[in-house]
Amino acid sequence: MQQPGSQALSTDAAIVLRNVSKRFVSPEGKAFTALEGVDLTVAPGEFCAVVGPTGCGKSTTLALISGLEPPSRGEVSVLGRQVKGVQHSVGYMFQRDAVFPWKTVLDNVAAGPRFRGMGGGEATKRARDWIARVGLSGFEHHYPHQLSGGMRKRVALAQTLITEPRILLMDEPFSALDVQTRALMENELLDLWAATGASVVFVTHDLEEAVALSDRVVVITAGPGTVKAIYPVNLPRPRNIQEIRFEPEFMRIYEEIWSGLRDEVLVSYERAKHLLAS
Repeated sequence: MQQPGSQALSTDAAIVLRNVSKRFVSPEGKAFTALEGVDLTVAPGEFCAVVGPTGCGKSTTLALISGLEPPSRGEVSVLGRQVKGVQHSVGYMFQRDAVFPWKTVLDNVAAGPRFRGMGGGEATKRARDWIARVGLSGFEHHYPHQLSGGMRKRVALAQTLITEPRILLMDEPFSALDVQTRALMENELLDLWAATGASVVFVTHDLEEAVALSDRVVVITAGPGTVKAIYPVNLPRPRNIQEIRFEPEFMRIYEEIWSGLRDEVLVSYERAKHLLAS
């Protein structure tokens, strides 16, 4: 286990958060601290999973890295530059499908390159290639409502990766899928990620998913969130998600991380009970 604050903030790191805090103001005018004093470094090409109880600031961390939200204090750097707004080098896959319901699969996937100025013919060609990579050849002219949940996630994955982001942010992208489809999508993600070399920050409530996918797992405390501990996941790659969960080393890593995460989940649970009772 690596303790918070023990990371070397490398100048060639893909993502660096230094003493980052984020505060929001509610509609009633009350201040709320989501994150407090977060230090985190993600290396180039690293797959980093972030876990923690509900409301601990996991999604806020992604918003800060992406540039959708500015920090209240501290500094966020991506690819050696301080984040001051949304960047083309960052791809963001949300929990809910971000596909356009009025566009076909082909037009959805081609939308990103077209928005960035690529010609229609070249954008369509690249979109067809990515549709094939995610296993949706033959569905180019279907609309999102004609697809299953897993197929829509494949569209969203192609949408995100077609722009070749160097940073890939994922906010519980597979949480709404059934167990079998989720495992297939996790394997698909690992295969596609291995070919891109992108740095990934993957937020999830599922500790098994975090261990199965990542190189390191970051545990965030109950809000206001900060980094409690960082655990290396020394499991060989390539990985098969359905099979790796039965490995003894997987279970050892899972139990070690759960021992640190459990207390934070209990704190969050007790707070929620208190709020309901008040």
